Amino acid sequence: MPDIELLSPAGDMECLRAALRFGADAVYAGGPMLQLRAGSAGFSMDNLALSAREAHALGRRLYVAVNAFPNNREIDALGDYARALEDAGADAVIVADLGAIAAVRRAAPKLAVHVSTQANCVNYAAARAYFDMGATRVVLGREMTLEEIAELRAKTPSGLELEAFVHGAMCMAWSGRCMISAYLTGRSANRGACTQPCRWSYALMEQTRPGEYFPVEEDDRGTTILSSFDLNCLDFVDQIIAAGITSLKIEGRMKSPYYVATVTNAYRRRLDGLRSGTPVDIAALRAELNAVSHREYASGFYFGEMKKHAADGGAYLQDCRFAGVVTARLPGGRIRVRLRNRIRAGEEIEAVSPGVLGLKFPAANLTDAEGRSVDAASVPEAAYDMDAPEILSPGDMLRTRIGG
Repeated sequence: MPDIELLSPAGDMECLRAALRFGADAVYAGGPMLQLRAGSAGFSMDNLALSAREAHALGRRLYVAVNAFPNNREIDALGDYARALEDAGADAVIVADLGAIAAVRRAAPKLAVHVSTQANCVNYAAARAYFDMGATRVVLGREMTLEEIAELRAKTPSGLELEAFVHGAMCMAWSGRCMISAYLTGRSANRGACTQPCRWSYALMEQTRPGEYFPVEEDDRGTTILSSFDLNCLDFVDQIIAAGITSLKIEGRMKSPYYVATVTNAYRRRLDGLRSGTPVDIAALRAELNAVSHREYASGFYFGEMKKHAADGGAYLQDCRFAGVVTARLPGGRIRVRLRNRIRAGEEIEAVSPGVLGLKFPAANLTDAEGRSVDAASVPEAAYDMDAPEILSPGDMLRTRIGG
């Protein structure tokens, strides 16, 4: 099998460390300028430098998203920003705008340029043009089929790397170029401020009956008719590799460390199985992906037309709830946990760990930070101690099953 990169998202340092711990070969993050998650997922320059050091110490890579569409003033400042990112240790920048690509190449010619999926590259001629401009990688448009990807690969230079999304949320617009948020709220998706109105619930109102709303579907919650399915390529990731993709990208810079850890872990195990020829428990890995919050899964456009929207397609689903993060290993077979959601004494805990899959144990001997026995850990971000198997270590995640 060719050298395949697993590329995971990071919206903050905790997510970055989770991605690295659970097997990402590279992590992508946004900085303080021109990234499309401007609201809450931008790293400071100091944290980008720290991220690069931590990634490089493990032999991994850090890519920085600079994929918003810049105005004249920002183009003027982009050269200095590119040099600063290079000095911080970034291995590449992810850029969508033609002028931005040229500005980065002029200012920091040694800094690798990856062409963002926002550039909607879906043919070999465009990919060749980006390569001729100095790009080392193209993140292909999500609208491409496996057959189209294979043809593009055959007709582009071997030195051009190809990257494609394999998991996570999909935008309802062509390569993410959506104007709904800008129209409804004045916040532009193409400037990193999307309010995600495609996820909102909509209803019909007849002109002569103001205030009387009719659901588009027979569902008392209304409908999310613009909301797309989530992408899940676990079952056919080998076919994506065979088509010529060498970097498999997970969406989710706005997601939690638990999401990053769980999804990265599942795809890492899948890829390791493919590389070694060792069978993996696909059903167990599917269950892992169902344990994070998601909309109904689909295979995207890899096999042709996206499957049609169905009832509840926009509703969020998940089998498990993020309970906490292991922060320390304690004497006597115990761990310290930073709580995210309630843990009740005696309930079954599931562990998310790069060392083991499917580990379950009861929440036993819960104590608070003062060492007092409690019936439930209930204060978010507080520290609690509990009994746990010796295999668990700091950075592992805990979850509880919803409805269990």
